[in-house]
Amino acid sequence: MRRLIVNADDFGLTTGVNRAIVEAHTRGIVTSSTLMANGHAFDDAVRLAKTRPELSVGCHIVLIDGEPVLDPAKLSSLTSFRSTKARSVKTAFRDSLKSFAASALSGRLDPQQIEAEATAQIRKLQTSGIAVSHIDSHKHTHLFPAVLKPLLRAARNCGVKAVRNPFGPRRPLKSGELLTRPGLWTRYAEVRILRALASKFHATVKHEGFVAPEGTFGIVITGALDENIFCAIAEIIPEGTWEFVCHPGYNDSDLQSANTRLRESRETELHVLTMPEVREVLSSRGIELISYRDLVAGAAGS
Repeated sequence: MRRLIVNADDFGLTTGVNRAIVEAHTRGIVTSSTLMANGHAFDDAVRLAKTRPELSVGCHIVLIDGEPVLDPAKLSSLTSFRSTKARSVKTAFRDSLKSFAASALSGRLDPQQIEAEATAQIRKLQTSGIAVSHIDSHKHTHLFPAVLKPLLRAARNCGVKAVRNPFGPRRPLKSGELLTRPGLWTRYAEVRILRALASKFHATVKHEGFVAPEGTFGIVITGALDENIFCAIAEIIPEGTWEFVCHPGYNDSDLQSANTRLRESRETELHVLTMPEVREVLSSRGIELISYRDLVAGAAGS
């Protein structure tokens, strides 16, 4: 049996992203989404989520880019001073993934600060009326062991039992697809290097009693998704339950001013995710669409 969770990240980033995620759910194949507690359009996302009870909503925990939910003064290992356009100075999360990774791998991140901030973000969703089904993290920072453990503690304390497995199969695309898209090779090489952390991730998730998919598709091709790539991925999805990560949205003025590199690609993804042909491709290959809520329910019943 092959099952696929299609999860739209960045719910709450902008109202245009929110609208696209709901459209990709109601007219397309998106089954789940993860909501940013510090997103500028958080309230709008909560309102929309409550109108779509079949959409499984998790927490997109943010530890890089943007501002924390807690007082930044309590998160010294996660934040830094930066200048705004008005030349004033504020404390916010780091905006460099390389810097964050270096701190995570060298033991310079305070696990108690990570747990506290993650707890605050999950609780913000729950107190807003969202039944949080799972967690993942912005830019997949929870693939680092120093981040994963405190995130899982926060999730458990909030009653959340599912987490994204950010590691995909060794071949996320056929070699032919990669050869025709040389721009993906750098991303593919980066993901390959990080696979060294996969065994530690699996062991920790299992030990802590969490449920997770077998792995994730879509990370390597973030920003490059089109119909051909999606169909190529559908052809190689193995047995088991897998996740496909996507980022639909509208490239409006709000998105232009948001802190994201994904702009035009979000509208392309929305188009792909709502194409009837894409649903037919999954059906023809015997791939069942499920949500994170379904995954958790299945684990509880087994």
